Amino acid sequence: MFRTTPEFSAASKALAANQGLYNGFLVAGLVSGLWLGDAGFAEKSFFLGCVIVAGLFGAATVSPRIAYVQALPAALALIALRAGM
Repeated sequence: MFRTTPEFSAASKALAANQGLYNGFLVAGLVSGLWLGDAGFAEKSFFLGCVIVAGLFGAATVSPRIAYVQALPAALALIALRAGM
């Protein structure tokens, strides 16, 4: 997806592991919000906001494509969540 070389991938292995851990925590927050149902509205909103901020930061610092694959779906999910209040 990010069109990197095998050398860059090897050199950034620890960074990728950290990013994976971060994404895992975001997923855990969103899943817990889903598990709580209506009571988890604030939790779901918070974690979707985190995904949006992370996507915008990634778009600004790594690749603009990240805005489309990470921030945009989260923003659409947050809009849908708010619309269903």
